[in-house]
Amino acid sequence: MEEQFEMKEWMKSIPESEFRNYVKSGHRRPLTMGKNPALVVIDVTIGFVGSKPQPLEEALKEYSSACGDAFWKDVPQYQRLIALFREKKYPVIFTRADRYNQQFAGKATKAVRQIDPNDPYFNEFPAAVSPLKEEWVLDKTKASMFFDTSLNSYLVKHQIDTVVVCGGSTSGCLRASVVDSCSHGYTTFVVEDCCFDRSYFAHCANLFDMDAKYASVLSLDELEQKMVSIDQDVPSLS
Repeated sequence: MEEQFEMKEWMKSIPESEFRNYVKSGHRRPLTMGKNPALVVIDVTIGFVGSKPQPLEEALKEYSSACGDAFWKDVPQYQRLIALFREKKYPVIFTRADRYNQQFAGKATKAVRQIDPNDPYFNEFPAAVSPLKEEWVLDKTKASMFFDTSLNSYLVKHQIDTVVVCGGSTSGCLRASVVDSCSHGYTTFVVEDCCFDRSYFAHCANLFDMDAKYASVLSLDELEQKMVSIDQDVPSLS
């Protein structure tokens, strides 16, 4: 019998036949939540989300790296996700661009952007989604949160077995981080309603590819259900 699956909004731009072929070939296998997860909020800073909700064309006038209102429309979801981890006392880590060291080590992408490296606001977090004083803010020079950082050492030290990621951009730093998370052996989840990208096409295509190969892409509601299994100390439903 052919496996049935819910056609989510981001899936609708992908031919349904491709989903079915991926499922038949063993891709899109759902993952099981571990016992000790950590949440990483990737690059939710003013330089990427902008200082306020506005269309992409306007946001790009403020910062050439901005993603328009793709982040702002989902702020309540981000707040709910972060609150979930904080309430359960699981680690919450925020990443941002290491703009000082990028002057020497090179930037994260080939894009040429006219951004002042001394801009005091670029790396600020919006008040609606920002780290607590005691939460780690990880500076990175490249797209992946693992590349030449101490993140893996942190996760090993705290015996983390599952990495949940949100933020952006879906096709850039988030995707690179997800691939490396899988490569380091962590069960990895992407929260589909807590990701942003300046290109909706790239957003959908990369969710599809990550879900097929490196992670389980799921909604915040689905993630909450999986995390219930940790409290109950029973295997989560896949």
